[in-house]
Amino acid sequence: MKTPIVDFVRAYAASDISRLHMPGHKGHSFLGCEQYDLTEIAGADSLYEADGIIAQSENNASALFNTAHTFYSTEGSSQCIRAMLYLALQNAPHTEKRPRLLAARNAHKTLVYSAALLDFDIDWLWSQHENQFLCSCPLSPNELSDALQHAAAPAFAVFVTSPDYLGNILDIAGLAAVCAAHNVPLLVDNAHGAYLHFLSPSQHPISLGATVCCDSAHKTLSALTGGAYLQISPDATTSFISNAHHALALFGSTSPSYLILQSLDLCNKYLAEDYPPKLSACIEKIDRLKSKLQSIGLSVLDTEPLKLTVKASSSGFSGKALAQLLRTNNVECEYADHDYLVLMFTPENTEADFLRIEETLQKTDFSPCTAPSAVKFSSPISACSIRTAIFAPHETIQVSNSVGRICASPTVSCPPAIPIVVSGEIIDNSAVRLFEYYDIKTVDVIAEL
Repeated sequence: MKTPIVDFVRAYAASDISRLHMPGHKGHSFLGCEQYDLTEIAGADSLYEADGIIAQSENNASALFNTAHTFYSTEGSSQCIRAMLYLALQNAPHTEKRPRLLAARNAHKTLVYSAALLDFDIDWLWSQHENQFLCSCPLSPNELSDALQHAAAPAFAVFVTSPDYLGNILDIAGLAAVCAAHNVPLLVDNAHGAYLHFLSPSQHPISLGATVCCDSAHKTLSALTGGAYLQISPDATTSFISNAHHALALFGSTSPSYLILQSLDLCNKYLAEDYPPKLSACIEKIDRLKSKLQSIGLSVLDTEPLKLTVKASSSGFSGKALAQLLRTNNVECEYADHDYLVLMFTPENTEADFLRIEETLQKTDFSPCTAPSAVKFSSPISACSIRTAIFAPHETIQVSNSVGRICASPTVSCPPAIPIVVSGEIIDNSAVRLFEYYDIKTVDVIAEL
């Protein structure tokens, strides 16, 4: 597969051209990549008005993912989430009522910031499944159907996260069918699942009926950090495509990184060549490692193929303790909390990576035990809109003194960046227990004037 962006930049770097344009390093080496770091010069195209080499590269990506169009982002899935919510709002029937989104509660805090910027309300979807915790909201099609039927006002879209941070995957095909029956677009945060299209058969949200989704190409593929895709379904209305560049530009820098664009361009070639068999071989190695860890007493969850998630608390450990144990053998995990340890793999992991994990954990004496009851979510009461809360004067206070106060900005680190209390909600005793459980000491609240 051709790489038009990379080819142009390499030719430019090799030419004897005086760089009387940005960036200021003028192609001289400080970090080592500067000769390939350009801006929108003649021939380089422009990300949000793409009609040249970027457009050609995006068309290559569209063909790989079988989408109506795949748009590039150099600011991660966060930019794509804001853009797809904007597009859904633009396509919603006009009404005098405030726009409302139905969203699974385990959403990334980018969704909350998007609600503030675009000024819509969120009706949170809470699963009745026993495994609803901070990172997971195992929403079923029946639960979504019931929520849409009994919603106080029509929703302009449904928003879910799949895979979630622990690797759980929702029934996207079932959820998409429910949304189609209610004529509501399904938006999927697929930041952790760009590779799902290259399974056989494809498990990518667009293949399963989602209207729009975001993929982080840097999380599971070969792109540089910040590289992401806004994926538009062939079944989406044409305005989703015609307005997508405007939507991305609304939330993006006017100086997108050409280093990231080149990595997205090269990723097309990576995917088009021998990626599927490399992916399959990697998944086989992960499955063997999972079996070995289960044989020594670890509780390994059934997750999406490239994640290995251990419920450490079922083996008498905390996830953080296991993460620290792995660090002693030069293994750094993706995420760990009191209950879980999450390891993320790709075909670029080496045999040594797998061996280090196996050797480290086989030396540990695991004694299966009854896992302690993790603190579950409760449904907080909303006192004002998300936008009002985020833009109001706020102050930072100790969590121990926060009961009864109104949350201003979401207080949670990344990972997992999932708010315990959302802006505008009243902090109660249950929320305080959750903050303490996840070692959060302070919280931003609306200032008392």
